Amino acid sequence: MVTRISRTDRSLVGKWWWTVDRWTLGITCVLMFLGLFLSFAASPSVAHHLKLNSFFFVIRHFAFLVPTLLIIIGVSLLDHKMIRRMSMVLFIVSIILIICTILFGTEIKGARRWLSFGGFSLQPSEFLKPAFTVLSAWLFSEYRAKQGDFPGLSISFVLFALSILVLLLQPDLGMVVLVTLIWFAQFFLAGLSIFWILVAIVMGVVGLGLSYMFLPHVTKRMDQFMDGSAGNKFTDRYQINQSLEAFMNGGTLGQGPGEGIVKKHLPDAHADFIFAVAGEEFGIILCVIIACLFLFILLRSFWHALSEHNLFTLLAVTGLTMQLTIQAMINMSSTLNLIPTKGMTLPFLSYGGSSMLALGISMGMILSLTRRNTSGPML
Repeated sequence: MVTRISRTDRSLVGKWWWTVDRWTLGITCVLMFLGLFLSFAASPSVAHHLKLNSFFFVIRHFAFLVPTLLIIIGVSLLDHKMIRRMSMVLFIVSIILIICTILFGTEIKGARRWLSFGGFSLQPSEFLKPAFTVLSAWLFSEYRAKQGDFPGLSISFVLFALSILVLLLQPDLGMVVLVTLIWFAQFFLAGLSIFWILVAIVMGVVGLGLSYMFLPHVTKRMDQFMDGSAGNKFTDRYQINQSLEAFMNGGTLGQGPGEGIVKKHLPDAHADFIFAVAGEEFGIILCVIIACLFLFILLRSFWHALSEHNLFTLLAVTGLTMQLTIQAMINMSSTLNLIPTKGMTLPFLSYGGSSMLALGISMGMILSLTRRNTSGPML
């Protein structure tokens, strides 16, 4: 493709190709390919248990990959102004849909997070994350640029409170923690004082304590994590025990493609526990490679954000990249039983339509905000 597009090409595609961060785009495509590859290994056994066609989830996974890639490219073509406008619209729509989910959504394991449309389901909170991140970056940067004459700080706090409220009503504590971490990270980068950092830490500890006391599913997961003997090992800890067994079976080099056994007993092998399938069949080698790919995206995006000397770009790219990498860390850590289990997908690898499409929007925004202003190639 490089040989076909000249550096002097002033078309929309030509300018995009020579200004977009092709390294980050390439690594994202590698992650998407790995996700499809692992889907062939993990999903047939799940489909068999559900009495579906063996490649039911593989086909659907691929069906979501295509629009996700188009979303990444399409969003990355937008300028900063369009990204901000898109975030505003997406935030409003997400809030409305989350409220609809609370009222009319499908209840699964005591939570209402999905809206069902025929044979498909939508998780609106996934789209709230990138929208809120960019909106907060915009409000913080405007507040700083206008020396406090613009009420960006107050508006951001109201939007944050609204987001946390609707997420708690579902309830989705994991999403609450993720949104809070990103918001305070942006707040800190925008000039948050040490006093407010201490206040945030105290509020976080109190919030987790209250969640443990009043949210039964949080209490159950924390008790099981702190005390491995708590709960029924055949029901409450079944998936995490199977996951740990998969890593032990895989060792350094793995059992080989298609040779994994544990995936046949993991109901979420194709989704939340795809990392365990990678560990059993391809060993710690592939697991380390996957972690390094996310680390590369993190460092590469931070480097571009810092080189822009623009507060909005710094805050937005930092927030979006943290969103991606923290979600990956939570998934991998819970799969390894380093933290309590949380139903978060491994970005671009796990099966999940809403997550995949929302991550496509996030990555498209990162690529848009880190594009060069010149027509020269991205190094």
